[in-house]
Amino acid sequence: MATKSNSPAPAKSSQPNAAYGEGSIRVLKGLEPVKQRPGMYTRTDNPLHIIQEVIDNAADEALAGFGKRIAVTLHTDGSISVEDDGRGIPFGLHPEEGVSVVEIVFTRLHAGGKFDKGSGGAYSFSGGLHGVGVSVTNALSTRLQVTVSREKQVAQLAFSGGDVIEPVTVRPAASGDRKNGTTVRAWPDAKYFESAELPRGELVHMLRSKAVLMPGVTITLTHEKTGEVQTWLYKGGLRDYLTQTLSYEPIIPLFEGEQYASGSETENFAEGEGAAWCVAFTEEGAPMRESYVNLIPTVAGGTHEAGLKDGLFNAVKGFIEMHSLLPKGVKLMPDDVFSRASFVLSAKVLDPQFQGQTKERLNSRDALRLVTTYVKPTMELWLNQHVEYGKKLADLVIKQAQARQKAGQKVEKKKSSGVAVLPGKLTDCESRDILFNEVFLVEGDSAGGSAKMGRNKETQAILPLRGKVLNAWEVERDRLFANNEIHDISVAIGVDPHGPNDSPDLSGLRYGKVCILSDADVDGSHIQVLLLTLFFRHFPKLIETGHIYIARPPLFRVDAPARGKKPAAKLYALDEGEMTAILDKLRKEGCREGAWSISRFKGLGEMNAEQLWDTTLNPDTRRLLPVAYGEPGFESTEGSFNKLMGKGEAASRRELMELHGDAVEIDI
Repeated sequence: MATKSNSPAPAKSSQPNAAYGEGSIRVLKGLEPVKQRPGMYTRTDNPLHIIQEVIDNAADEALAGFGKRIAVTLHTDGSISVEDDGRGIPFGLHPEEGVSVVEIVFTRLHAGGKFDKGSGGAYSFSGGLHGVGVSVTNALSTRLQVTVSREKQVAQLAFSGGDVIEPVTVRPAASGDRKNGTTVRAWPDAKYFESAELPRGELVHMLRSKAVLMPGVTITLTHEKTGEVQTWLYKGGLRDYLTQTLSYEPIIPLFEGEQYASGSETENFAEGEGAAWCVAFTEEGAPMRESYVNLIPTVAGGTHEAGLKDGLFNAVKGFIEMHSLLPKGVKLMPDDVFSRASFVLSAKVLDPQFQGQTKERLNSRDALRLVTTYVKPTMELWLNQHVEYGKKLADLVIKQAQARQKAGQKVEKKKSSGVAVLPGKLTDCESRDILFNEVFLVEGDSAGGSAKMGRNKETQAILPLRGKVLNAWEVERDRLFANNEIHDISVAIGVDPHGPNDSPDLSGLRYGKVCILSDADVDGSHIQVLLLTLFFRHFPKLIETGHIYIARPPLFRVDAPARGKKPAAKLYALDEGEMTAILDKLRKEGCREGAWSISRFKGLGEMNAEQLWDTTLNPDTRRLLPVAYGEPGFESTEGSFNKLMGKGEAASRRELMELHGDAVEIDI
């Protein structure tokens, strides 16, 4: 941090400040990173998320079976308190840190009781492992005070901006004190938020849904200003909640279920993992959809929702095929079933991996298989026990499919005239709906073979490319088709080459997503650049309209042994950074050093079809990067490409390498 000086200001220099030495490097300590960049750790439109972190901790106590009451109070001074009757945060000294545990929980970014997932861990199932939680609440509050009751003692302490201002004091419990529990009262700091007001509607919705997911737990919200108290206690769980929320009558009775893995099962799930769900199908109205992981609301969905979708689709599709209900020429898609489904889904996942610190989307690959494994057979059994309801649902699903295909055929008629013969090496998909269709431009025949076997043949096409595509940066447009690979790409996609100022006919476009799929090594990166050069130079409108993507296959596979409640698993990493994070996590889970084995994929051809589907092709678990122009736009991107790909730009490339060569990690 700079300090003021009384010495005269130096004369302005045209030279930039070159004082860059050891002292120029600043290390952010404690909770400083949160205060410097709050948007990386929480929502900054309002303080709801930092209060939710406190509520989630109280809910985790109830989820672990140690609490039956959570009380939230909105105080007249703008503070919010959360009180629970759980075990209470320990306040003795930490055996390694020598500091009170309750102080560590509120002042360290990566500390908590949720990292120990082995036997005897304080929380087998909890809302994530980012390890920021209430320490972020503390950092972004002008004041935060904590009162803990446990073991016939009461501890108190207070913070300001994340710093301790009232150290821990411990006194014997008095007759009026509760037996166990934690109370946290926070005054959010308005300077970090666009609005200091909590959105009441969102808060009420969150508290009500937590009560739904924890039958038997009483949750109250007290408005100190008005004296109003709202109370939620549900005993009917998901069914009651969904019924109360639906605005249209379901066409068949609600489909509900709940199933968790037991120790004797062998599906490779940890004991206690599973899901509870309730689904309603309606003919009209916007669907109501809510999903949770370990009571954390996942408003952006994720892999658990994808598992529900997959399970419902396969069960309904199987029922329709078994009863021969599908009219000739109609092909079912998952959205034909899912588009009319309203649901509440609550998954329990031992070690959930979320996207972003606000945990709005679940990314855990295994969650898809977990939910599908339990939903599909349950739905199949239900449909076969209620055949009339099954036929009514089948009728709705078939109508959805027919409407979708009819809409797609209108587009097809525009395309039908003068279509070129598709290249022989293209393995096309069955669907003609570009909302779903995607083509993968795959490096090499062996990778192409795995991709053909592993793909979803309904919506995914594969075009294998032999060798490296021509550098098309300085190739005239009328000479492009002399190159077989470029000719095949253009014909397969259904769009002719064009310039940035042209208005090409995109009605012939055959795929909504054109995905470049190459190895995760240097050669693969080179092929990516060559294909991006082709699209930028000769198909720029496809980039502008968001049709070009880069698939990101993993570079490493880590085979982890069983540890605690977690079964043996195959974990994939995009790069060395992700691999290091995986190994750190395995160590925290009690895995012995070196007990794992690491495989490096030399190329996509080394992956079998199932691995390629799981990591790179499956829309619910893959990493797909959309291609767009860099800032400030087309001209800037054009300059970069010219420097990289132009034949007369050797000097510029040399300068670029001399400037930035040290920053590159060469993968040989």
